[in-house]
Amino acid sequence: MYHMNTPILDALTRLMEGRYTNFHVPGHKNRNALIEWSKYIPYIDTTEIEGMDNLLDPRGIIKESQDLAARVYGSKATYYSVNGSTGSNYIAMAAITKPGDKVLVQRDSHKSIYNGLVLNRLEPIYIYPNYSEEHHLLTGLDPELIEKSIQDNPDVKAVIITNPNYYGVCSNLEEIVRVVHKYDKVLMVDEAHGSHLVFSDMLPLSAIEAGADIVIHSTHKTLASLTQTSMIHICSDRVDLNRLRECFNLFTTTSPSYIFLLSNELAAAYMDGEGRERLDRSVDKVEELVRRLKDIDRVLVLTKEDDSTIYDKDITKILFRLEGMTGSHLNRLLMEEYDIILEMADYYYCLALTSLMNQDRDFDRLVLALEDLAKRTPYQEINQVSLNILKPLIRMNITESFYADKEIINLKDSIGRVAATSVMAYPPGVPLLVPGEEISQELYEHIGLIRKNGLEIVGLMGYNKDQIVVIK
Repeated sequence: MYHMNTPILDALTRLMEGRYTNFHVPGHKNRNALIEWSKYIPYIDTTEIEGMDNLLDPRGIIKESQDLAARVYGSKATYYSVNGSTGSNYIAMAAITKPGDKVLVQRDSHKSIYNGLVLNRLEPIYIYPNYSEEHHLLTGLDPELIEKSIQDNPDVKAVIITNPNYYGVCSNLEEIVRVVHKYDKVLMVDEAHGSHLVFSDMLPLSAIEAGADIVIHSTHKTLASLTQTSMIHICSDRVDLNRLRECFNLFTTTSPSYIFLLSNELAAAYMDGEGRERLDRSVDKVEELVRRLKDIDRVLVLTKEDDSTIYDKDITKILFRLEGMTGSHLNRLLMEEYDIILEMADYYYCLALTSLMNQDRDFDRLVLALEDLAKRTPYQEINQVSLNILKPLIRMNITESFYADKEIINLKDSIGRVAATSVMAYPPGVPLLVPGEEISQELYEHIGLIRKNGLEIVGLMGYNKDQIVVIK
């Protein structure tokens, strides 16, 4: 049928025909959820013909649908985004700032926040999260630190945080909202991994309920929506809706997918009905799963009760480890020997990301696999590696660094130079180094230690990843 080889089609066909247990995004878990998509695609892949409205100037069915979604979520206004939360973050950051503005930014933010700083030419002041040395985990923001940062920088325009973080750890949102609004600043919450929170009293408080001003959701991560779908929720008068629409048009394609728009609508409509009950049942099942896992010798599951610096934890993100084995090794064994695919693994932990679309047999397979591995695999010596974020010296603004003249040099020769790229351990993808920051001896040694212990470093260059981009 085709003369050109089709490696993507071949790989997706193998995935479709496989018998994998899915504990990763997207939230629909590769199940034909909500509607029979095969009956609609490609017939509904259309454009802005008569009666189909226009996402960039919604006045008909799209406006009606977005208004309904706002009611479901309890927001002042909701916008469907078709470029994931990456695009939504760009739009939101542009809507609440102007070029040159100072913003407080949570340092363990997604890379789209850093890209948004560059695109909007903002000046960041970083807020560092707590780090648990005992559990080797970033454990959320201290509201007192946010207040002190605002007091030290009274001209900041907005505060941009992430909640929950990749591991499901949540900060004290109500107190953060109180602090930020006390000083009349705008609070933006990248809640990409929390689009489900508002629909269950059994889960941590959503940023919408807590009173944030603008909230970003990746509906495809934890609800039954297709990859690349996202929503922007405006929750207060501190956000100018006209400005938001202008920025939405600036960053959004003129050919938005109606399939994505429909998927967003269906995700909201489902959660306005039986989805809430199904989510609560799913949370009950996850709590049962956690109890079963904790009964297995060698298996450790981290919950909010295990660390006093954790304010709250989204239990649907199951963070676990096997004593005597690195997380990356355990992740590989689960995939290769048991056909269980997790969301991610780092040096210590594995992360099973569940959603309301997971089924009982998914949980049973994970328990049986870990029981088997705990019995038959030998203990290995695990070196103690800190995954905390260092605090490099900022020498240049991130935007200036992005547009400056650059060169590639050997990493070993880079000490004292200014980085022109982000460098991060992946997973979890938290930046060790951001453009404009100085490469110190401590950072160089930290990168070497992380690499020695098997974590991938993203942002380095060269065949052996022993080079880095710096400012000339």
